[in-house]
Amino acid sequence: MDWLRQYLPKDGSVELRSLTNDHTILVLAGPKSRAVLSACARGDWSASGFPWLSVREARIGHAPAIVMSVSFSGELAYEIHVPNASLFAAYSALMQAGAAHDIGHFGVRAVDSMRMEKGYLHWKSDLITEFDPYETGLDRFVCQDKDFLGKSGLVARGGKKRRQLRMLEIDATHASPQASDSLYAGGELVGSVTSAEWGHRTGKNIAYAFLQPDIIEGLTVDIIGKPYAARGSERASL
Repeated sequence: MDWLRQYLPKDGSVELRSLTNDHTILVLAGPKSRAVLSACARGDWSASGFPWLSVREARIGHAPAIVMSVSFSGELAYEIHVPNASLFAAYSALMQAGAAHDIGHFGVRAVDSMRMEKGYLHWKSDLITEFDPYETGLDRFVCQDKDFLGKSGLVARGGKKRRQLRMLEIDATHASPQASDSLYAGGELVGSVTSAEWGHRTGKNIAYAFLQPDIIEGLTVDIIGKPYAARGSERASL
């Protein structure tokens, strides 16, 4: 919020107001989520009528909402932003419409597992201000043909990478590494884990980590006091 306020246009053409404490987000996810949404909200929710990354004001039952076709789960999903006063009404409408489709609840650990399998990065874990877009594997989003905040510093770096974010598969089935756990190669510290979780559909122990760019093989990470092999690619699958 402080950063956004600092760079607001001085002519007053843009207003910034936090709605964090006034709204709650409901996430409707899964292969039947479009059918559930269509049953309790008017409008065309088809893939062509409301494609990925679309946003629309709508009513879930009688509750006002802002619906976005996006989700951290990697599934067909919708983020439904609802004023707190209408939260129960929206939730009830979704659950009633979903009863015919065996709707159920899922937790944040399930979302984390799915997003890691999908290659979605987490802000403040995998996406941090210590590393630039080239080091994080987001260079396809950098347009050097236009001006943006921080461009001069990014250009001055010349694409030089101190670390590279990579996806790793850990040879352990009993536990996952923890964020900030160290990675070693040949007894030398070469990087650290940003996030890790068991992939229940891939059956793999997945971690993301910032590593020295030239280190690919011979990696180990300590899990509950013992080293386990970590295998990965040159960059994260994003």
